[in-house]
Amino acid sequence: MYARSTTLIADPVRMDDGIADVRDTVLPAVLAMDGCTGLSMLCDRDTGRCIVTTGWETEEAMIATRERVDRLRDRATAKFGGSYPEVKEWEVAVMHRLHPAGDESCARVGWSRTDPGRVEEVLDAFRHRIVPAMDDVPGFCSISLLIDRAQGRASLTAVYADRASMAATRDQLDRMRNEFAAPMGVEVTEEAEFDVVLHNLRVPELV
Repeated sequence: MYARSTTLIADPVRMDDGIADVRDTVLPAVLAMDGCTGLSMLCDRDTGRCIVTTGWETEEAMIATRERVDRLRDRATAKFGGSYPEVKEWEVAVMHRLHPAGDESCARVGWSRTDPGRVEEVLDAFRHRIVPAMDDVPGFCSISLLIDRAQGRASLTAVYADRASMAATRDQLDRMRNEFAAPMGVEVTEEAEFDVVLHNLRVPELV
């Protein structure tokens, strides 16, 4: 499974117009493309930062849709009043859902890097140590890990039932991250929190 993420900075005043366009125009258009497994969207209304992620059954399907998705992206960026977006393509290495996301769901996203030669070692440890532990975190819904093997980069998204759950478990998750990252040679380069405004990804369980 593969994913394409688009990150842009929207004009906060135009956020609702942009979200509506992604929901009403972009989502049905990508769902009609061969190999698409859905779309999710995260937004930070304070900063205007938005991340739209589309899922694909194969790398070939993702590559084949680039031009058509580019046109949709240009339209959506204009609706958001946003800056030129950053686009990345990933392999979906882990997807685990305990509960489906709801209308109040939110997400913590962390970006990291490691030695490309250690990617498999890190993935194996993540699957065996972090994924099972998340099921015991109050309010936890799902976790996904997107990777760029060649560059040793990753994007980790953990979804929670609501803001209160995410806030209440922040210290617990920080400890889990620190205990895992340093011994595995993983450098966490950034973290951010978002509202989950669209949750239509149909990526199967991958652990």
